[in-house]
Amino acid sequence: MMRLTQQEADPIGGITAAPIVVIGAALAVGSAVALTWVHRSEVVSPLAAIVAILLVAAAGAVAAISAAPSRAPFTAERLWVVVTLAVGAAIAEYTSTVGSNRYLYDDFGPVVIGMLILSVAPYCTWVSLALAGVLASTVLSILVVGASNSVAVDAPVGALVAVNAAPVIALSAAAAGYAYAIIAETLGWQREANRAALQRDSELRAGIARSVQQSRVSVLGREVLPFLAGIMTAERITVAEADRARELAEELRRALRAGLESTWLDDLATSLRLARGIETIVDDPSGAADLLGDDQRSALTALITWLAEPTRSELVTVSLVTDLDGGRIVISAVPAGRPPAKREIDRFIAVARAVSLGAESASTRENVRVELSYVID
Repeated sequence: MMRLTQQEADPIGGITAAPIVVIGAALAVGSAVALTWVHRSEVVSPLAAIVAILLVAAAGAVAAISAAPSRAPFTAERLWVVVTLAVGAAIAEYTSTVGSNRYLYDDFGPVVIGMLILSVAPYCTWVSLALAGVLASTVLSILVVGASNSVAVDAPVGALVAVNAAPVIALSAAAAGYAYAIIAETLGWQREANRAALQRDSELRAGIARSVQQSRVSVLGREVLPFLAGIMTAERITVAEADRARELAEELRRALRAGLESTWLDDLATSLRLARGIETIVDDPSGAADLLGDDQRSALTALITWLAEPTRSELVTVSLVTDLDGGRIVISAVPAGRPPAKREIDRFIAVARAVSLGAESASTRENVRVELSYVID
């Protein structure tokens, strides 16, 4: 849990949280402008005040762009860039009012930093959020000590530090608490869902195994047994009969080998074929599907299952190619009556990127193509 973020545990939740970051960034910039205007009489360096607002805008822009689904995943480095820019804005604000800052409560630094940390909570671990709050409040405390001589309120420096750091501590604690709670809840839900999925998967595999066994038995009943019966009653074996025996042996060998070498992706294709009647073809000669992680398998399964709807596709093909460093997965679909919309496909692209898959898509009226890439650890 210490290394998980909501975006990693629940990619869909990470996508839906992106507008919250934009709203948080806008509120941070608005607060910076409003509070600067409120204490404009204390500003001794207008240039530093303008730089402080621009740094807040830059921090908000970095947060909003980094949280966009197309930029997934949100890394810890991006959090530190946002916090560094916000702390830089607080330092610039301190410089703009140095020597004349009579009231600390109207400084925007603590509020802006806390807002930005809280807005990116769905994309960071609770540890990194708490650490960001502690480090930011430490820098703010140093600024308060420097500004304490000009403060109109006669209060101990410790009290001024506590009051000034309170917004950052409170908002970063709220962010860390949210991140911890949402991960705990998500993992608990996933454990229950996985337990049900494993039970369903075992039942599905048993059904697929029975269908494969029946197909092999049908080959025996339809071809092999009548052929052997004919051979038993024949006085001599002809060249044609010997060739036919080799063909039947090769057919049985291919059926047995396919059963032994099948992967979870082959099982998925078989289940979609049986349940929906959509021809789903998997080309995975090296068994590369087994190299994917659980989250990557889930993302790929969701995309293929969504495409293999009778109303969306007539044919779905999945091809896997590997090299020394990673692999590539190409999913192609022939659209049916209602071709998939690009906006709908982009949602799956965002989910794939959130689970460390490179993803690109292209769609026409004749074909839908999604290409995923991954790195082998």
